[in-house]
Amino acid sequence: MEAGYHSLIAPLTDFLWTYVLAFVLIGAGIYFSVVTRFVQIRHFPTMLSTLMGSRSSAEGGISSFQAFAIGLSSRVGTGNIAGVAIALTLGGPGAVFWMWIVALLGMATAFVEATLAQVFKIPGPQRTFIGGPAYYLQRGLGSRRWGLVFAAMFVFTFGVAFSMVQANTIADVVGATGLATREAIAVGLAVLLAPVLFGGLKRVARLAEVVMPVLAALYLILALLIIVLNIGRFGEVLRTIVSSAFGLNQALAGLAGGITAAVLNGAKRGLFSNEAGMGSAPNTAATATTPHPANQGFLQSMGVFVDTMFVCTATAFIVLLGGVYVAGKTGEEAGATLTIDSMTAQLGTWIGPVMTVLVFLFAFSSIMGNYAYAEMNVDFLGGRRRGLHALRIVMLLSAMIGALIALKAVWLVADLAMGLMALINLVAIVRLGRWATGALRDWERQNKLGGKPVFDPRSTDLPRALDSDAWRPAHREPVIGEPLHTP
Repeated sequence: MEAGYHSLIAPLTDFLWTYVLAFVLIGAGIYFSVVTRFVQIRHFPTMLSTLMGSRSSAEGGISSFQAFAIGLSSRVGTGNIAGVAIALTLGGPGAVFWMWIVALLGMATAFVEATLAQVFKIPGPQRTFIGGPAYYLQRGLGSRRWGLVFAAMFVFTFGVAFSMVQANTIADVVGATGLATREAIAVGLAVLLAPVLFGGLKRVARLAEVVMPVLAALYLILALLIIVLNIGRFGEVLRTIVSSAFGLNQALAGLAGGITAAVLNGAKRGLFSNEAGMGSAPNTAATATTPHPANQGFLQSMGVFVDTMFVCTATAFIVLLGGVYVAGKTGEEAGATLTIDSMTAQLGTWIGPVMTVLVFLFAFSSIMGNYAYAEMNVDFLGGRRRGLHALRIVMLLSAMIGALIALKAVWLVADLAMGLMALINLVAIVRLGRWATGALRDWERQNKLGGKPVFDPRSTDLPRALDSDAWRPAHREPVIGEPLHTP
């Protein structure tokens, strides 16, 4: 049965990524880098300062930092640990270089889609906001039909496929310790997830705000320790990554071999991890209470940088310095266990239980982030009450099933679903890009005048005046020194 499943899905996934999405994704990143005048470079200091000040009060809603943390929860998961390891086995060390390139270009794409999500968001319950690609497809392009298609596909991708991916990694890592069977892991995972998912978006936001910075910091410390222990080989590994990226050392190619394998596997795993252009992060970017759409655009762009340049790169160096991985010979079935085995070889057996817990928490937090994403789209589909309960139940079942089935089957479904969804989103954000660049010009103009930029939906920098309840004075964050408005 699995062989038939693989023969059906694999050709579709390979065609989509080989001949369509890799080029569209990189092309979109180049396009948005140019039209924003390389916002990811010009405004990198702004991104840092925005991140530092993003914990400010959200007036009972969701803060910019909480929205950023939810996005990071979904980004930083098995794509960073299992995904990077798989990219190395299939594409060789050169895949890491192409992940970096995809991330650099993706920062501009992430800025645009997050800014659009803020521009076209609508007021939600309990002083929150709702938005994302489904909403800017409808409100920006006037296409509710495509909004519905995207929302339905999104709920499947994040509510089912990606939750299965995260659960599969949890089962692989915990199962390798011999502490529990896959069946017991599946049941235990559902028991732990249920109170979080049924607590709703605000509970997810509060947990993500606390958990994600700690997890990321701990993982980076472990990676830094391995780099310090192998500092003499650091330059050698960097040269290997760059030379392999351009096919200069075929002996270091992955199982698939050659520069094409390095590019495609780096691009696939890079997108799966940092999610730039996929249309996922905008769903939580829209929930933030912020005085200007560009603020959240800066934060989500920084999220891509943190995910790939820090966490993914940390995994790459752990594997390449660990002494376990052999280019062209280590199989992709190793997954997350390759990262853990590499750490164990360098730091000793004590790190095994620590990494098991860490991988579990990474994957668990990703499922939380996936729920937050999916909730927005269930709401768009008109399922605010019954739909949300159904989503929670489906996600619990998906996590249980994902813990029981083979890794390859799960990744194939996730790759195909992600690719189709990303295509719809990329077409939308290219067509709506003027709104994001207009919002950026509005922010830059106000910033030059001094003070804190506050979005005006009637700004002449926008393609046209925006009629939006979310940006009326009663709904946006008050600015110190600004006159109070009444509804």
